[in-house]
Amino acid sequence: MLTERAAALDAADPLAHIRDRFLLPDGVVYLDGNSLGALPAAVPAVVEDAVHRQWGTDLIRSWNGNGWWEAPLRTGDTLGRLIGAAPGQTVVGDSTSVQLFNTLLAAARMRPGARLLLTDPDHFPTDQYIADSVGRLLGLDVRRVPAREAAAVLAAEAGNVAVAAYAPVDYRTGELYDMAALTAAAHAAGALMHWDLCHAAGSLPVELDAIEADFAVGCGYKYLSGGPGAPAFAYVARRHQAGFDHPLTGWHGHTEPFAMSGTYAPGDGISRARISTPPLLSMLALEAALTAFDGVEMTAVRAKNLSLTGFFQDCADTLLDGLGFTMATPRDPERRGSQVALRHAEAYPLVAALTARGVIGDMRAPDLLRFGFNALYVTHADVLHAVQELHAVVTGGAHLAPAFQQRPTVT
Repeated sequence: MLTERAAALDAADPLAHIRDRFLLPDGVVYLDGNSLGALPAAVPAVVEDAVHRQWGTDLIRSWNGNGWWEAPLRTGDTLGRLIGAAPGQTVVGDSTSVQLFNTLLAAARMRPGARLLLTDPDHFPTDQYIADSVGRLLGLDVRRVPAREAAAVLAAEAGNVAVAAYAPVDYRTGELYDMAALTAAAHAAGALMHWDLCHAAGSLPVELDAIEADFAVGCGYKYLSGGPGAPAFAYVARRHQAGFDHPLTGWHGHTEPFAMSGTYAPGDGISRARISTPPLLSMLALEAALTAFDGVEMTAVRAKNLSLTGFFQDCADTLLDGLGFTMATPRDPERRGSQVALRHAEAYPLVAALTARGVIGDMRAPDLLRFGFNALYVTHADVLHAVQELHAVVTGGAHLAPAFQQRPTVT
């Protein structure tokens, strides 16, 4: 029954041909694209050209001749289409942590009379660390409030909240929150809304302009498949750009960077959000990776991801029942992102044993097995095979082997 259902779903998949835009290793089912996306087929040739011709032959002339200087804004506009941002509001470069610090502190400065910064106690650790740092620098009280309770706290603290900093998808469980509703609640309270899109960009429709988001950041290496260490992006709504007073005023954001002035004067528009010399090889790899989305609508990506995640849950219900697993991801499609997480007391050894069998997911402490679904290259047959292999591991006790009990640095 599940086999026939998987075959029928894959046969009807309008995105099936997009899988050919990725270089996927034989014998591997890859369900960890929510940590590191698979390699797009367009990337190797672009990186080879960037190394051998642009860097090796053209050398420094590539800043002008090969468009290196414009790459952060050019790639930002391409990426902006995937997050619902009109051109001129997204810039690419630097790391997620750097972009987060720069935009979050700038947002807080725009509400000088407010003393609270709200963030999620279940936010990714870096987001919490940087929120605390911004709070110390500006003398703000950082209050950790779960996303589902944030609207009520915003209403109770109206006029006293500078920024609400949240993610639309819980990185551990895959639970999806209502971006439009929380953004509206922040604005009604006089606060600015800051979004971390690391687990949303490239996996579901994000309409930043439509919901009137203020700021957003995100990485380039998860669902966007830009490669390990791919540069991050920052979104600054056009209405905020003239007042964007950020702490990391690097020379690339200067209005005349090659005048070499000793006094900072911000550039126009989103260009002022540029910071420093970007990692060009990674930048060009990300730009090439984004071509995998050519002709693809995010609504189609969302529809398939919901099909994949729902099918995984059905397979788990059938094949893993009574084996110690509980579902951590909401079953309601409106509350589910593009990953499914299962709880199990032996999460790490199970994931390790599963990986050894060619099914790659990951785990998050203390007990979550995470499986990410990228609609551009994951099939329903992949999903069924993954759950079948997990069933075989747990029933056969393969995960009890000593080799799977020792945790490496990266889990």
